[in-house]
Amino acid sequence: MKKAIVSIFCLGMILSIFPQQVQEESFVINIEVPVRVFSGDRFVDHLTINDFEVFEDGVRQSVDAVYLVKKRSIERSEEKKRFSPDTARNFYLFFEISDYTGKLGNAIRHFVENVLDPGDLLTIVTPVKTYRLRGKALEVKSREEVTRELKGLLRKDALTGNSEYRNVIQDLSSLAQSLAAAISQDETLRIRTDLSSGEQREGESVGEKLTRYEELLGRLEQLREVNQKKLLDFAEYLQDKDGQKYVYLFYQREFVPQIESRILDQYINQYQDNPNIQQTISNVFEFFRRDVTFDIETVKQAYANASIAIHFLFISTPIQKMYGIQFQERSEDIFSAFDQMAAATGGFIESSANPESLFQKALESSENYYLLYYTPRNYRGDGSFRNIRVKVKQGGYRLTHRVGYFAN
Repeated sequence: MKKAIVSIFCLGMILSIFPQQVQEESFVINIEVPVRVFSGDRFVDHLTINDFEVFEDGVRQSVDAVYLVKKRSIERSEEKKRFSPDTARNFYLFFEISDYTGKLGNAIRHFVENVLDPGDLLTIVTPVKTYRLRGKALEVKSREEVTRELKGLLRKDALTGNSEYRNVIQDLSSLAQSLAAAISQDETLRIRTDLSSGEQREGESVGEKLTRYEELLGRLEQLREVNQKKLLDFAEYLQDKDGQKYVYLFYQREFVPQIESRILDQYINQYQDNPNIQQTISNVFEFFRRDVTFDIETVKQAYANASIAIHFLFISTPIQKMYGIQFQERSEDIFSAFDQMAAATGGFIESSANPESLFQKALESSENYYLLYYTPRNYRGDGSFRNIRVKVKQGGYRLTHRVGYFAN
């Protein structure tokens, strides 16, 4: 959200005897920018209004007020104009995961027991549905009860919501292993693979297996597609929400079982006279190359405009090893996109195998901040995106903040 405060002043009034009423209006737009300032990993809390510089599209602006906020409390304020900052907290936890782990449960427990306060709003989005915890929930339930309920919902939804995804991954692994063994000279390996690779279709030819493998890759792409419209709709939904908005996206590292290129090359050489197999293998290679499916810049601007801090928590997992299969990471496109989105909104970005540690660091980095207000010079509501840059005059500090807003 642009966080614009609009004041409308009537500058003239025409008497009722005139046939047409004329009214002039003056719009005063005030822009709110949450800013976090760090020295290393330590939040810097001693800065004053004179330490900050704000630039919009490269033009320096006059800072009208600065408020130091810790959690929901305004600890210090300096005002050339008076504002009424809304420091209410809205938490949104998104879980893009295929497996529930005890460490994820520990992350939930830490959040409920040590961070969530009465009055905070919490929304949890699982692979199945959305759950909302109202601000008064902690007044009627103990923190232990809330923790237990949330962990149970996440465990159940991770299991049921991604069952198709896990089945596709398992079938891809079985087919890739079977195709790798089929072209091997090791008879023992072929027998062992046939016995251990799950569902085998009697009499299925190499061409049919390759076609099924291609179809499964296509289905996997559909399951993991990031929909730009849904991303933009969510930004629009949050834009009109009051208070400070924190989005924590838990994303689990993905690996797709790919038939090793050397084995596909062997199939190409062995079936040079079969155009169907040649085309299928060519299609499989195309699936191995994947680009981001949405316009990152458009999404970045939408979330920056809505004043949403996105914190991207990338959960890494170990790589499996199987004969003839290369478990290729397929989350690098998602990582790149959400990494940029988090940076554009002033959020936290880090990866670890421990989601509990990731969440704690993200929460610590986001609970303290400055709220800066300024009135743009020569403001025109032409719908263009205005770039914001905040600097601290001295100190060599690291700053995070949203990168701009739409001048509507």
